[in-house]
Amino acid sequence: MLESTVAAIRPLAEAAMAAARDLQGRLTKPAGSLGALEPLSVRLAGLAGSCPPPLPEPAAVAVFAGDHGVYAQGVTPWPQEVTAQMIGNFLTGGAVVNAFARQAGASVTVVDVGVATPLPVDPAAASGPALPVGPAGPRLVAANVRAGTRDMTVTAALTRDEARAAVETGIRIAGELVDGGAGILLTGDMGIGNTTPAAALVAAFTGVDPAEATGRGTGVDDETYRRKVAVVRAALDRHAPDPADPLGVLAAVGGLEHAALAGLILGAAARRVPVLLDGVIAVSGALAAAAFAPDAVGAMVAGHRSAEPGATAALRHLGLDPLIDLGLRLGEGTGALLALPVVTGAVRVLHEVATFDSAGVAEK
Repeated sequence: MLESTVAAIRPLAEAAMAAARDLQGRLTKPAGSLGALEPLSVRLAGLAGSCPPPLPEPAAVAVFAGDHGVYAQGVTPWPQEVTAQMIGNFLTGGAVVNAFARQAGASVTVVDVGVATPLPVDPAAASGPALPVGPAGPRLVAANVRAGTRDMTVTAALTRDEARAAVETGIRIAGELVDGGAGILLTGDMGIGNTTPAAALVAAFTGVDPAEATGRGTGVDDETYRRKVAVVRAALDRHAPDPADPLGVLAAVGGLEHAALAGLILGAAARRVPVLLDGVIAVSGALAAAAFAPDAVGAMVAGHRSAEPGATAALRHLGLDPLIDLGLRLGEGTGALLALPVVTGAVRVLHEVATFDSAGVAEK
């Protein structure tokens, strides 16, 4: 599945992008007056291969959840059981992602790809695919590859087969959501301690120093922050991951949710559907997706600039500019949901704004 998905990813369509640039130049507004929305609309036209591109709706958030063996190194003060407890909160609609999804009219699919502790929900709720996309309540998909990763400072976090299974879970979820009608996918995540492997992934793929890639996550104190940086450095020194081998990088220092997010992005790119990235967990997975298939970047839209420094390093490496910057560091898909109306507006302009000729408005 991974190889066929990567093979299906193609560059943006130049003819559609040229048509979108031409249309932007004929709309009743000064050229360039919509700033970043104009090149975004052009890129989405190139992704769809048509001008105007389809409106990016309905929206579907996929929240991938997993736990981490590196938790044992004291990189977070939060109990690991919170990962499973938050899944229960997602499914009852009580999390921030749920509030923002209701506001945006987006569906929420929660995927257990590697939670270590029992979920506080009926296992029967975790059967079946996350279909159809719509305003119904959150759904849970059971796709647990293993009960959390291994401690990456001691051994590889995952085997290559486990990393592949997580990536292919993300690809499968992307396909199910698109087949269910989704016009845009949004990345979400949940996993206590997951900013530590995210920092390791960012450093591995971009080459920045671990201190530049590592942030304070949920707001750790100075001592815990220094420990996080040391843990990331130790893991990278132990494994020396090769960025030209993205599956190997994910196996060495990644998390199951990071790998699944990479798969979701690849799946969206293969289906020519945009994927709106959330924070540092998402963009660390996006780095892996781009290493698998450089043209996958064409499907990526950076929703926001996370307060985590690794997110800025990753976005710089990907050549993506975030749409909003609100100092967010929650995860779950919250920043992507807040940016969703901006993406929709960029496309709606091409559908609904009159040209100078059609409106009878004189050009300069």
